[in-house]
Amino acid sequence: MDLKSNHNSPVLTDPASLSKSRLGLPSNMTPCSPAALPFSSSGLYLTFPKILNCKLHNAHVNGWLDAIIVSSPRKKLNKDLISECQLDDNDAAYQTWMINYPSALNSFHLITSYAKCKTVALFLDYDGTLSPIVDNPDHAFMSSAMRAAVREAANHFPTAIISGRSRDKVHEFVKLSELYYAGSHGMDIMGPIRISESVGDHPVCIKTTDSKGKEVHLFQPAREFLPMINEVYKSLIEITSNIIGVKVENNKFCVSVHYRNVDKRMWDEVGLRVFGLIKGFPRLRVTHGRKVLEVRPVIDWNKGKAVEFLLESLQLSQRNDVLPIYVGDDRTDEDAFKVLRERIHGFGILVSNVPKETNAYYSLRDPSEVQEFLKSLVRWKKFTASQTEDYNIDLMCIG
Repeated sequence: MDLKSNHNSPVLTDPASLSKSRLGLPSNMTPCSPAALPFSSSGLYLTFPKILNCKLHNAHVNGWLDAIIVSSPRKKLNKDLISECQLDDNDAAYQTWMINYPSALNSFHLITSYAKCKTVALFLDYDGTLSPIVDNPDHAFMSSAMRAAVREAANHFPTAIISGRSRDKVHEFVKLSELYYAGSHGMDIMGPIRISESVGDHPVCIKTTDSKGKEVHLFQPAREFLPMINEVYKSLIEITSNIIGVKVENNKFCVSVHYRNVDKRMWDEVGLRVFGLIKGFPRLRVTHGRKVLEVRPVIDWNKGKAVEFLLESLQLSQRNDVLPIYVGDDRTDEDAFKVLRERIHGFGILVSNVPKETNAYYSLRDPSEVQEFLKSLVRWKKFTASQTEDYNIDLMCIG
């Protein structure tokens, strides 16, 4: 989906397909593309399991559990419990994987050579990217050092956080006013208003003010689903209340059912109850991420389209001198990676310490490497700015 402006408001149009040549990537900068990518949009959604005599059919149970296990992060390897040989094998597999998805730190010179004379726009996931994955999602705090790195980056580049969390909740974690926020996988976006922009009659975009009284656009394409989401949230709390470890989180336009602390033997029961409830809501669907089931509206909207909308709001979508970079760790970020790979001149960076198929170009191991990458971008920006300033001074002296 491309977002193009008229004099009134953004208009959603079908995308024109882009060839690799239109991406504008130098041949020596394009990382190897994977042969097959399982993260198509259709692959993100779970099929409602068939129920027989109030039990999941074995084949569907096994298939659902396999999908959950694959999507869940592996536990940190314990050197006291596994052999050095196994550690070497895991490391070797990761190093092989990095041939196709090289480190964004090791490839930093390639990224910045392509970014030269361009405006870099940063899009960041939150959980697992700016903060570590933790057992209790309410405790996913970012470090003060990461907050400083994000603030500094936002002072030099247009920066937005696109999270599955509610917009208010992720703002509480980040506590920065220098950037833009998109919650509920991009279904709740607060972005800038430009002098040339007008909200017009767009049905899901309104002009409002933020907590500091600044005028902003509030874009909520799933606003009509709010009563339904609230009803499902209350029902999910009730039907999972006797499963130890389940946490149901209301993210405004989606509901997250976390099962990270649930006994593995009860995972199928969690799925049975969630899918069983949602069967009565045909306008809702279930997707899954890192040990979480998410109930979301059935609308054609995701993090990739949120990136496009924010670029349009920032008046960057029609420019050829823009380099969008998206950093994320979860399968919900694949939609954004795919948009950057196929339709926008940008790079996706997957945060993972295990091999995964992905639409990203580059990789980083963990939030600490994300922090270093952001700091490196700022250092590069300051250096290029100082060079430009020196060059302009030399021209003035010559004149």
